[in-house]
Amino acid sequence: MAKKVTKTVKLQIAGGKATPAPPVGTALGPTGINIGDFVGKFNAATAQMAGDIVPVIVSIYDDRSFDFILKTPPVPQFILKAAKIDKGAGKTGMQKAGSITKAQVREIAEKKMVDLNAKDIGGAMHMVAGTARSMGVEVV
Repeated sequence: MAKKVTKTVKLQIAGGKATPAPPVGTALGPTGINIGDFVGKFNAATAQMAGDIVPVIVSIYDDRSFDFILKTPPVPQFILKAAKIDKGAGKTGMQKAGSITKAQVREIAEKKMVDLNAKDIGGAMHMVAGTARSMGVEVV
């Protein structure tokens, strides 16, 4: 018989650097799962993604066991890496924080395609370009 999911928690944690302290402990504490066990399994699964923000969806079952699904890092993080900048523009539309090429946009779209709701790579590229524009990053 399949276990019943009682709660789903979505988090964004630095890869390989999860700790039982907030925000992980605060989000998972009320669910009753073993936070130390989650932290150990998450850090082992994301050791190769050190430094990246990794979205994770944790499914908690009625017997207080859990499993989790790792997603690809957020699009803005890929854009910041491609443009070699620390953050986007403070005043979008008035300032430019940097620029990326269409080839870089395509590469980011291909990496994120599994998590996007786009029908094809062209639609995913439009989504990535729109995110870049909203960050003050120019697509050339």
